Amino acid sequence: MFKGVLIDWGGVLTTGLAEAIDEWIEADRIDASHYRDVMRELVLHAYEGAQDGENPIHALERGEIETLVFERDLAARLVTLDGVPPAAEGLLTRMFAGFRRIEPMYDMLRAMRAEGVRTCLLSNSWGNEYPREGWDETFDAIVISGEIGMRKPEPRIFEHALGVLGVEGRQCVFVDDIEANIVAAGTLGITGVHHRDHAVTIPHLESLFGFPLRTP
Repeated sequence: MFKGVLIDWGGVLTTGLAEAIDEWIEADRIDASHYRDVMRELVLHAYEGAQDGENPIHALERGEIETLVFERDLAARLVTLDGVPPAAEGLLTRMFAGFRRIEPMYDMLRAMRAEGVRTCLLSNSWGNEYPREGWDETFDAIVISGEIGMRKPEPRIFEHALGVLGVEGRQCVFVDDIEANIVAAGTLGITGVHHRDHAVTIPHLESLFGFPLRTP
């Protein structure tokens, strides 16, 4: 039944965002409580309140503003334990430096390709550099928001990804860690898998596709 899979990067093919953020907060001596208040408002609005207008996250994820512009905006909203804003330049690189590859997820994607399933990375970028080693053997297509001027959860980015893969929505599964993105994909008939941990996601995908995806 399923011929394709769309899959997120940060927090799905990597360790969790919360872990990376905690590592950065400690390294940069960020006021953690203040940071979470700021980001809660920005992210909630970016993914669930877009009807009320846009904020800098929308523009960043579509590649409409330079990374340093966003970093300066975000740094001005934050404060360190020393009572001053953190250094703006390189802020996002430092924030995401704690991401680590989840190898079983990459093994799973390669197993899918071996069975003829088409695979596509579908990621909202924050001006960050992706570690692309081994991607040629993992993905049939790569769709990164800042490179194409669209972002999740906009339906058009899912339509674009489906077109690139050459599959219909009902033939595709989408794996993401943000519920709003799963809901948006569902409007196009795409089956969503809300990722929380690879030990749960991989068996779930095995049940959907009907063949083993774990290395013996």
